[in-house]
Amino acid sequence: MDALIAAAGRALATGDALGALNRIALRDDPPALALRGIAMAQLGELARAKTLLRNAARAFGGGEPLARARCVVAEAEVALAARDLSGPRKSLDAACAALEAHGDRINAAHARYLQARCLLLMGQPDDAQRALAADASAPLPASLRASRALVAAGIALRRLQAAQARDALRRAEQAARESGIAALIAEVERAAHSLAAPAARLIAQGETRPVTLEQAQALSSPHRLIVDACLYAVRVADTSVSLASRPVLFSLASLLGEAWPGDVPRQTLIASAFRARAIDESHRARLRVEIGRLRALLRPIADVTATKRGFALMPALASEVVVLARPVDEKHAAVLALLGDGESWSSSALALALGSSQRSVQRALDALAGAGKIQSVGAGRARRWMLPSVIGFATTLLLPTPWTND
Repeated sequence: MDALIAAAGRALATGDALGALNRIALRDDPPALALRGIAMAQLGELARAKTLLRNAARAFGGGEPLARARCVVAEAEVALAARDLSGPRKSLDAACAALEAHGDRINAAHARYLQARCLLLMGQPDDAQRALAADASAPLPASLRASRALVAAGIALRRLQAAQARDALRRAEQAARESGIAALIAEVERAAHSLAAPAARLIAQGETRPVTLEQAQALSSPHRLIVDACLYAVRVADTSVSLASRPVLFSLASLLGEAWPGDVPRQTLIASAFRARAIDESHRARLRVEIGRLRALLRPIADVTATKRGFALMPALASEVVVLARPVDEKHAAVLALLGDGESWSSSALALALGSSQRSVQRALDALAGAGKIQSVGAGRARRWMLPSVIGFATTLLLPTPWTND
Protein backbone atom coordinates (compact mmCIF):
# COMPACT_ATOMS: atom_id res chain seq x y z
CA MET A 1 0.00 0.00 0.00
CA ASP A 2 1.61 3.27 -1.11
CA ALA A 3 1.71 6.49 0.90
CA LEU A 4 -1.07 8.26 -1.02
CA ILE A 5 -3.49 5.36 -0.60
CA ALA A 6 -2.68 5.19 3.12
CA ALA A 7 -3.16 8.96 3.54
CA ALA A 8 -6.46 8.88 1.65
CA GLY A 9 -7.67 6.02 3.86
CA ARG A 10 -6.80 7.98 7.00
CA ALA A 11 -8.63 11.04 5.65
CA LEU A 12 -11.76 8.98 4.94
CA ALA A 13 -11.61 7.49 8.43
CA THR A 14 -12.10 10.98 9.86
CA GLY A 15 -14.77 11.96 7.32
CA ASP A 16 -12.45 14.19 5.23
CA ALA A 17 -13.69 13.15 1.79
CA LEU A 18 -12.20 16.14 -0.03
CA GLY A 19 -8.80 15.55 1.56
CA ALA A 20 -8.91 11.96 0.33
CA LEU A 21 -9.87 13.00 -3.20
CA ASN A 22 -7.02 15.51 -3.33
CA ARG A 23 -4.62 12.59 -3.03
CA ILE A 24 -6.19 10.01 -5.38
CA ALA A 25 -8.62 11.83 -7.69
CA LEU A 26 -6.57 11.15 -10.85
CA ARG A 27 -5.70 7.52 -10.13
CA ASP A 28 -7.61 4.55 -11.52
CA ASP A 29 -5.90 1.58 -9.88
CA PRO A 30 -8.26 -0.66 -7.87
CA PRO A 31 -7.45 0.67 -4.34
CA ALA A 32 -7.80 4.26 -5.57
CA LEU A 33 -11.11 3.48 -7.27
CA ALA A 34 -12.43 1.99 -4.03
CA LEU A 35 -11.37 4.97 -1.94
CA ARG A 36 -12.74 7.41 -4.51
CA GLY A 37 -16.05 5.56 -4.34
CA ILE A 38 -16.17 5.91 -0.56
CA ALA A 39 -15.29 9.61 -0.81
CA MET A 40 -18.05 10.24 -3.34
CA ALA A 41 -20.49 8.40 -1.06
CA GLN A 42 -19.55 10.64 1.85
CA LEU A 43 -20.18 13.66 -0.39
CA GLY A 44 -23.64 12.35 -1.28
CA GLU A 45 -22.88 11.37 -4.89
CA LEU A 46 -24.33 7.90 -4.46
CA ALA A 47 -24.71 6.97 -8.13
CA ARG A 48 -21.10 7.86 -8.89
CA ALA A 49 -19.95 6.10 -5.72
CA LYS A 50 -21.74 2.91 -6.71
CA THR A 51 -20.11 2.91 -10.15
CA LEU A 52 -16.62 3.47 -8.73
CA LEU A 53 -16.98 0.73 -6.12
CA ARG A 54 -18.33 -1.72 -8.67
CA ASN A 55 -15.40 -0.94 -11.00
CA ALA A 56 -12.99 -1.43 -8.10
CA ALA A 57 -14.49 -4.82 -7.23
CA ARG A 58 -14.25 -5.88 -10.87
CA ALA A 59 -10.63 -4.68 -11.09
CA PHE A 60 -9.60 -6.61 -7.96
CA GLY A 61 -11.13 -9.75 -9.49
CA GLY A 62 -11.03 -13.25 -8.07
CA GLY A 63 -7.34 -13.04 -7.26
CA GLU A 64 -7.94 -10.64 -4.35
CA PRO A 65 -11.11 -11.92 -2.62
CA LEU A 66 -10.58 -9.85 0.54
CA ALA A 67 -10.33 -6.52 -1.28
CA ARG A 68 -13.22 -7.52 -3.52
CA ALA A 69 -15.41 -8.36 -0.49
CA ARG A 70 -14.64 -4.97 1.05
CA CYS A 71 -15.77 -3.26 -2.14
CA VAL A 72 -18.97 -5.31 -2.12
CA VAL A 73 -19.69 -4.22 1.47
CA ALA A 74 -19.03 -0.58 0.58
CA GLU A 75 -21.30 -0.83 -2.47
CA ALA A 76 -24.00 -2.44 -0.33
CA GLU A 77 -23.77 0.46 2.12
CA VAL A 78 -24.19 2.96 -0.69
CA ALA A 79 -27.20 0.98 -1.96
CA LEU A 80 -28.71 1.08 1.52
CA ALA A 81 -28.12 4.82 1.75
CA ALA A 82 -29.96 5.14 -1.56
CA ARG A 83 -32.72 2.96 -0.08
CA ASP A 84 -32.16 0.08 -2.48
CA LEU A 85 -33.31 -2.58 -0.03
CA SER A 86 -33.11 -5.57 -2.36
CA GLY A 87 -29.47 -5.30 -3.38
CA PRO A 88 -27.63 -5.24 -0.01
CA ARG A 89 -29.18 -8.42 1.38
CA LYS A 90 -28.19 -10.49 -1.65
CA SER A 91 -24.54 -9.43 -1.64
CA LEU A 92 -23.73 -8.98 2.04
CA ASP A 93 -23.98 -12.63 3.07
CA ALA A 94 -21.25 -13.78 0.67
CA ALA A 95 -19.06 -10.75 1.41
CA CYS A 96 -19.40 -11.27 5.16
CA ALA A 97 -18.38 -14.92 4.82
CA ALA A 98 -15.34 -13.95 2.73
CA LEU A 99 -14.27 -11.32 5.26
CA GLU A 100 -14.61 -13.79 8.13
CA ALA A 101 -12.61 -16.40 6.22
CA HIS A 102 -9.73 -13.95 5.73
CA GLY A 103 -9.76 -12.74 9.33
CA ASP A 104 -11.17 -9.26 8.67
CA ARG A 105 -13.57 -9.29 11.61
CA ILE A 106 -14.04 -5.51 11.71
CA ASN A 107 -15.37 -5.21 8.17
CA ALA A 108 -17.36 -8.44 8.68
CA ALA A 109 -19.00 -6.83 11.71
CA HIS A 110 -19.71 -3.75 9.61
CA ALA A 111 -21.40 -5.96 6.99
CA ARG A 112 -23.62 -7.51 9.66
CA TYR A 113 -24.64 -4.08 10.92
CA LEU A 114 -25.65 -3.15 7.39
CA GLN A 115 -27.75 -6.31 7.28
CA ALA A 116 -29.36 -5.32 10.58
CA ARG A 117 -30.13 -1.82 9.27
CA CYS A 118 -31.75 -3.24 6.18
CA LEU A 119 -33.85 -5.68 8.21
CA LEU A 120 -34.89 -2.87 10.56
CA LEU A 121 -36.01 -0.68 7.66
CA MET A 122 -38.11 -3.57 6.44
CA GLY A 123 -39.85 -3.90 9.81
CA GLN A 124 -38.06 -7.06 10.99
CA PRO A 125 -36.59 -6.09 14.41
CA ASP A 126 -36.25 -9.71 15.58
CA ASP A 127 -34.09 -10.64 12.58
CA ALA A 128 -32.13 -7.41 13.01
CA GLN A 129 -31.50 -8.33 16.65
CA ARG A 130 -30.12 -11.71 15.62
CA ALA A 131 -27.78 -10.10 13.09
CA LEU A 132 -26.63 -7.64 15.74
CA ALA A 133 -25.94 -10.34 18.32
CA ALA A 134 -23.49 -12.27 16.11
CA ASP A 135 -20.44 -10.42 17.47
CA ALA A 136 -21.71 -8.69 20.59
CA SER A 137 -18.43 -9.19 22.49
CA ALA A 138 -15.96 -8.44 19.68
CA PRO A 139 -13.65 -5.40 20.14
CA LEU A 140 -14.61 -2.72 17.61
CA PRO A 141 -13.46 0.78 16.63
CA ALA A 142 -15.45 3.71 17.96
CA SER A 143 -17.32 4.35 14.69
CA LEU A 144 -18.56 0.76 14.54
CA ARG A 145 -19.55 0.79 18.22
CA ALA A 146 -21.64 3.88 17.51
CA SER A 147 -23.20 2.25 14.45
CA ARG A 148 -24.02 -0.89 16.43
CA ALA A 149 -25.59 1.14 19.23
CA LEU A 150 -27.69 3.11 16.74
CA VAL A 151 -29.09 -0.12 15.31
CA ALA A 152 -29.80 -1.34 18.85
CA ALA A 153 -31.61 1.93 19.58
CA GLY A 154 -33.66 1.52 16.40
CA ILE A 155 -34.68 -1.98 17.43
CA ALA A 156 -35.70 -0.73 20.88
CA LEU A 157 -37.72 2.11 19.33
CA ARG A 158 -39.54 -0.37 17.08
CA ARG A 159 -40.41 -2.41 20.15
CA LEU A 160 -41.49 0.69 22.13
CA GLN A 161 -38.74 0.07 24.72
CA ALA A 162 -37.84 3.57 25.84
CA ALA A 163 -35.30 2.68 28.55
CA GLN A 164 -33.36 0.34 26.24
CA ALA A 165 -33.42 2.94 23.45
CA ARG A 166 -32.10 5.65 25.76
CA ASP A 167 -29.31 3.40 27.01
CA ALA A 168 -28.31 2.47 23.45
CA LEU A 169 -28.30 6.12 22.38
CA ARG A 170 -26.10 6.98 25.34
CA ARG A 171 -23.57 4.39 24.19
CA ALA A 172 -23.87 5.64 20.61
CA GLU A 173 -23.21 9.23 21.65
CA GLN A 174 -20.12 8.29 23.63
CA ALA A 175 -18.69 6.19 20.78
CA ALA A 176 -19.55 8.79 18.11
CA ARG A 177 -17.75 11.56 20.00
CA GLU A 178 -14.79 9.25 20.48
CA SER A 179 -14.72 8.64 16.71
CA GLY A 180 -14.72 12.36 15.93
CA ILE A 181 -16.92 11.87 12.82
CA ALA A 182 -19.27 14.85 12.58
CA ALA A 183 -21.92 13.07 10.49
CA LEU A 184 -22.05 10.25 13.00
CA ILE A 185 -22.41 12.64 15.94
CA ALA A 186 -25.23 14.49 14.15
CA GLU A 187 -27.02 11.21 13.39
CA VAL A 188 -26.93 10.21 17.05
CA GLU A 189 -28.28 13.61 18.09
CA ARG A 190 -31.19 13.30 15.65
CA ALA A 191 -31.98 9.84 16.94
CA ALA A 192 -31.93 11.12 20.52
CA HIS A 193 -34.44 13.84 19.64
CA SER A 194 -36.93 11.19 18.55
CA LEU A 195 -37.31 10.06 22.17
CA ALA A 196 -38.71 13.47 23.09
CA ALA A 197 -41.03 13.69 20.08
CA PRO A 198 -44.64 12.43 20.17
CA ALA A 199 -44.58 8.71 19.42
CA ALA A 200 -48.31 8.01 19.61
CA ARG A 201 -51.74 9.42 20.44
CA LEU A 202 -53.48 8.31 23.61
CA ILE A 203 -57.27 8.01 23.22
CA ALA A 204 -59.15 7.51 26.47
CA GLN A 205 -62.85 8.14 27.13
CA GLY A 206 -63.25 10.45 24.15
CA GLU A 207 -60.12 12.54 24.79
CA THR A 208 -56.94 12.48 22.68
CA ARG A 209 -53.47 13.68 23.58
CA PRO A 210 -49.96 13.04 22.22
CA VAL A 211 -47.53 10.93 24.27
CA THR A 212 -43.80 10.31 24.01
CA LEU A 213 -42.30 6.85 23.81
CA GLU A 214 -41.50 6.84 27.53
CA GLN A 215 -45.03 7.97 28.40
CA ALA A 216 -46.46 5.24 26.15
CA GLN A 217 -44.31 2.61 27.84
CA ALA A 218 -45.39 3.85 31.28
CA LEU A 219 -49.02 3.09 30.41
CA SER A 220 -48.50 -0.65 30.92
CA SER A 221 -50.35 -1.71 34.05
CA PRO A 222 -52.45 -4.64 35.33
CA HIS A 223 -55.29 -2.13 35.71
CA ARG A 224 -55.20 -0.82 32.12
CA LEU A 225 -56.19 -2.62 28.92
CA ILE A 226 -54.35 -1.11 25.95
CA VAL A 227 -55.43 -1.41 22.32
CA ASP A 228 -52.03 -0.75 20.75
CA ALA A 229 -52.09 0.44 17.13
CA CYS A 230 -48.28 0.72 17.11
CA LEU A 231 -47.85 -3.03 17.71
CA TYR A 232 -51.29 -4.13 16.44
CA ALA A 233 -52.03 -5.89 19.72
CA VAL A 234 -54.40 -5.78 22.66
CA ARG A 235 -52.47 -6.06 25.90
CA VAL A 236 -52.67 -5.74 29.64
CA ALA A 237 -49.55 -5.91 31.83
CA ASP A 238 -47.43 -8.81 30.47
CA THR A 239 -50.27 -10.48 28.53
CA SER A 240 -50.55 -9.52 24.87
CA VAL A 241 -52.83 -10.74 22.07
CA SER A 242 -51.36 -9.98 18.66
CA LEU A 243 -53.76 -9.00 15.88
CA ALA A 244 -51.02 -8.06 13.41
CA SER A 245 -52.30 -10.61 10.88
CA ARG A 246 -55.98 -9.80 11.49
CA PRO A 247 -56.57 -6.20 10.34
CA VAL A 248 -60.37 -6.45 10.48
CA LEU A 249 -60.30 -7.76 14.04
CA PHE A 250 -57.88 -5.06 15.10
CA SER A 251 -60.08 -2.40 13.51
CA LEU A 252 -63.04 -3.69 15.52
CA ALA A 253 -60.97 -3.77 18.73
CA SER A 254 -59.75 -0.22 18.14
CA LEU A 255 -63.29 1.10 17.59
CA LEU A 256 -64.53 -0.66 20.73
CA GLY A 257 -61.56 0.65 22.73
CA GLU A 258 -62.12 4.25 21.64
CA ALA A 259 -65.79 4.04 22.66
CA TRP A 260 -65.18 2.43 26.06
CA PRO A 261 -67.00 2.43 28.48
CA GLY A 262 -69.76 2.93 25.93
CA ASP A 263 -70.72 0.71 23.03
CA VAL A 264 -70.39 1.10 19.24
CA PRO A 265 -73.41 0.83 16.92
CA ARG A 266 -73.38 -2.08 14.49
CA GLN A 267 -73.62 0.27 11.51
CA THR A 268 -70.49 2.12 12.64
CA LEU A 269 -68.53 -1.10 13.09
CA ILE A 270 -69.58 -2.38 9.66
CA ALA A 271 -68.85 0.88 7.87
CA SER A 272 -65.41 1.33 9.46
CA ALA A 273 -64.12 -2.23 9.63
CA PHE A 274 -65.56 -3.50 6.34
CA ARG A 275 -65.54 -0.16 4.47
CA ALA A 276 -69.10 -0.85 3.39
CA ARG A 277 -71.20 1.91 1.88
CA ALA A 278 -74.54 0.13 1.57
CA ILE A 279 -75.12 -2.14 4.56
CA ASP A 280 -77.19 -5.27 4.10
CA GLU A 281 -77.85 -8.49 5.98
CA SER A 282 -74.66 -10.12 4.69
CA HIS A 283 -72.60 -7.42 6.43
CA ARG A 284 -74.46 -7.97 9.69
CA ALA A 285 -73.80 -11.72 9.44
CA ARG A 286 -70.12 -11.09 8.78
CA LEU A 287 -69.95 -8.74 11.76
CA ARG A 288 -71.33 -11.46 14.04
CA VAL A 289 -68.69 -13.88 12.74
CA GLU A 290 -65.81 -11.41 13.19
CA ILE A 291 -66.99 -10.38 16.65
CA GLY A 292 -67.05 -14.07 17.60
CA ARG A 293 -63.47 -14.46 16.42
CA LEU A 294 -62.38 -11.36 18.31
CA ARG A 295 -64.14 -12.55 21.45
CA ALA A 296 -62.34 -15.92 21.25
CA LEU A 297 -58.91 -14.31 20.85
CA LEU A 298 -59.42 -11.76 23.65
CA ARG A 299 -60.96 -14.24 26.10
CA PRO A 300 -57.92 -14.26 28.49
CA ILE A 301 -58.03 -10.48 28.98
CA ALA A 302 -61.41 -9.13 27.84
CA ASP A 303 -64.88 -9.93 26.53
CA VAL A 304 -66.96 -8.39 23.74
CA THR A 305 -70.57 -8.13 24.83
CA ALA A 306 -73.64 -7.41 22.73
CA THR A 307 -75.82 -4.40 23.52
CA LYS A 308 -79.13 -3.20 22.12
CA ARG A 309 -77.49 -1.10 19.42
CA GLY A 310 -74.09 -2.78 18.98
CA PHE A 311 -71.14 -4.16 20.95
CA ALA A 312 -68.98 -3.08 23.88
CA LEU A 313 -65.52 -4.07 25.12
CA MET A 314 -65.43 -5.37 28.70
CA PRO A 315 -61.96 -5.91 30.27
CA ALA A 316 -61.64 -9.03 32.43
CA LEU A 317 -59.54 -7.59 35.25
CA ALA A 318 -58.45 -4.10 34.14
CA SER A 319 -60.44 -1.10 35.26
CA GLU A 320 -59.59 1.14 32.28
CA VAL A 321 -59.36 0.83 28.50
CA VAL A 322 -57.19 3.14 26.36
CA VAL A 323 -56.17 3.16 22.70
CA LEU A 324 -52.59 3.88 21.72
CA ALA A 325 -52.97 5.19 18.17
CA ARG A 326 -50.32 6.16 15.65
CA PRO A 327 -49.09 9.76 16.00
CA VAL A 328 -50.45 10.82 12.60
CA ASP A 329 -54.05 10.19 11.66
CA GLU A 330 -53.25 9.79 7.98
CA LYS A 331 -54.37 7.09 5.56
CA HIS A 332 -50.85 6.78 4.17
CA ALA A 333 -49.02 7.33 7.45
CA ALA A 334 -46.70 4.34 6.92
CA VAL A 335 -45.40 5.82 3.66
CA LEU A 336 -44.84 9.20 5.32
CA ALA A 337 -43.05 7.51 8.21
CA LEU A 338 -40.51 5.89 5.89
CA LEU A 339 -40.01 9.09 3.92
CA GLY A 340 -39.50 10.89 7.23
CA ASP A 341 -35.92 9.61 7.51
CA GLY A 342 -34.85 12.31 5.05
CA GLU A 343 -33.69 9.95 2.31
CA SER A 344 -35.12 9.62 -1.19
CA TRP A 345 -37.02 6.38 -1.78
CA SER A 346 -38.08 4.55 -4.93
CA SER A 347 -41.59 3.14 -5.06
CA SER A 348 -40.16 -0.40 -5.25
CA ALA A 349 -38.12 0.12 -2.08
CA LEU A 350 -41.17 1.49 -0.26
CA ALA A 351 -43.22 -1.51 -1.38
CA LEU A 352 -40.51 -3.88 -0.13
CA ALA A 353 -40.26 -2.12 3.25
CA LEU A 354 -44.04 -2.04 3.71
CA GLY A 355 -44.67 -5.56 2.47
CA SER A 356 -47.18 -4.18 -0.03
CA SER A 357 -47.61 -4.22 -3.78
CA GLN A 358 -45.85 -1.58 -5.82
CA ARG A 359 -49.17 -0.59 -7.40
CA SER A 360 -50.69 0.15 -3.96
CA VAL A 361 -47.63 2.15 -2.92
CA GLN A 362 -47.72 4.13 -6.18
CA ARG A 363 -51.37 5.05 -5.56
CA ALA A 364 -50.44 6.24 -2.06
CA LEU A 365 -47.51 8.28 -3.44
CA ASP A 366 -49.72 9.89 -6.08
CA ALA A 367 -52.31 10.80 -3.43
CA LEU A 368 -49.69 12.30 -1.11
CA ALA A 369 -48.04 14.19 -3.97
CA GLY A 370 -51.42 15.55 -5.04
CA ALA A 371 -51.92 16.85 -1.50
CA GLY A 372 -48.51 18.52 -1.56
CA LYS A 373 -47.13 16.36 1.26
CA ILE A 374 -44.31 14.77 -0.73
CA GLN A 375 -42.36 15.50 -3.89
CA SER A 376 -40.55 13.46 -6.51
CA VAL A 377 -37.29 13.89 -8.40
CA GLY A 378 -36.22 12.13 -11.57
CA ALA A 379 -38.34 10.14 -13.97
CA GLY A 380 -38.99 6.53 -14.87
CA ARG A 381 -36.90 3.96 -12.99
CA ALA A 382 -34.78 6.78 -11.52
CA ARG A 383 -37.75 8.48 -9.89
CA ARG A 384 -37.38 9.01 -6.14
CA TRP A 385 -39.76 10.35 -3.49
CA MET A 386 -39.04 12.49 -0.44
CA LEU A 387 -40.58 14.95 1.98
CA PRO A 388 -40.30 18.50 0.61
CA SER A 389 -39.47 20.04 4.00
CA VAL A 390 -36.45 17.84 4.75
CA ILE A 391 -33.01 19.18 3.86
CA GLY A 392 -30.44 16.63 2.75
CA PHE A 393 -27.89 15.60 5.34
CA ALA A 394 -25.00 13.22 5.72
CA THR A 395 -26.00 9.88 7.20
CA THR A 396 -24.11 7.32 9.21
CA LEU A 397 -24.68 4.89 6.38
CA LEU A 398 -22.11 6.77 4.34
CA LEU A 399 -19.18 4.66 5.35
CA PRO A 400 -17.96 5.96 8.71
CA THR A 401 -15.83 2.82 9.12
CA PRO A 402 -12.16 3.29 8.19
CA TRP A 403 -11.22 1.56 4.95
CA THR A 404 -8.51 -0.98 5.61
CA ASN A 405 -6.08 -2.50 3.15
CA ASP A 406 -3.52 -5.26 3.59
